[in-house]
Amino acid sequence: MSPRPRHLAATVAAFALGMAAAQALAQTPAKPLKAVIELFTSQGCSSCPPADALVAELAKDPELIALTLPVTYWDYLGWKDTLGKDSFAKRQKFYAKARGDGQVYTPQVVINGATHAIGSERAEIEKAVNQFATTGFAAKVSLKEENGALQIQVAPTGSESETTAGIWILPTTHQAAVPVTRGENQGRTLAYANVVRGMVRVGEWAGKEATVTAPLSATQAPEADGYVVVVQTERPNKYGYMMPGAILGAAKGLAKR
Repeated sequence: MSPRPRHLAATVAAFALGMAAAQALAQTPAKPLKAVIELFTSQGCSSCPPADALVAELAKDPELIALTLPVTYWDYLGWKDTLGKDSFAKRQKFYAKARGDGQVYTPQVVINGATHAIGSERAEIEKAVNQFATTGFAAKVSLKEENGALQIQVAPTGSESETTAGIWILPTTHQAAVPVTRGENQGRTLAYANVVRGMVRVGEWAGKEATVTAPLSATQAPEADGYVVVVQTERPNKYGYMMPGAILGAAKGLAKR
C-alpha cells in the first residue's frame, strides 16, 4: 500500500484537531451570569460619557448583562435626550424609593436591582458584582424562539419558594451613536451599548419551575436588534405603582436580528 500524500495526512490531522476542539468547546459549560447592570444616563450630562464608555466595555463580558437606560430629567438644560424615556426616569426614582436612600443622579448604575454606584466608578461596580456573584441568582432563565413565539423557562436555582416576581422583556439596541449639538456635551458624538427601547411585562414567576410564552413582537421595538428577559421582584408603593426590586434572574436574547 502506498503511503498517503503528506497534504492528505495534514488535512486529516487538522480535521481531527478541529473536531476535538469543537467537542471540548461543547463540553465546556457556559459561565453563570454574575449581574445585571443598569446605567441611568443622559446626553445632557457632561459627567456621563465616561460611564457610557465603561458600560459599553462591561457589556462585552459574557458574565454580565449591561444595559443603558437614558433618562429625561436633564432635557431642560438645552438638549433633549434622543434616546431618553420618562419611564426610565420613573424606574430610577422607584429604585431609590425601594432602597430607601432617595439617591437619584446621573451617571448612576443599579446592580441587580438592589444596590447603586456612580456609573464611572469601575472599582465600586466590580465590588458590587463580586458580592452578588458569591450567592448567585435565585432563578435560571432559558429562552427559545419557536413558531413566532418566545418561550421563557424559569426555574429556581435552589429550593422552590413562594417568591412572586414579574417577567419582563426589554428590547435593546446593541450599539448607538448620537451627535449632540447643544447642551453640556455640545460637539461630541456619544456612543452607547445595549440601549433599552422599552419594557414589556409578559408574565409572573411564583418561585417554581414554569414556562411563559410571549409573542415575538414583545421582543421588538423601533431600532431594536436584540432583547433581554429579566425576572424581578416588585411591590406596590402607597399610590399603587409597582416599584422594581431585586433581580432574580435574566437572560440575553439575540445580539442582533
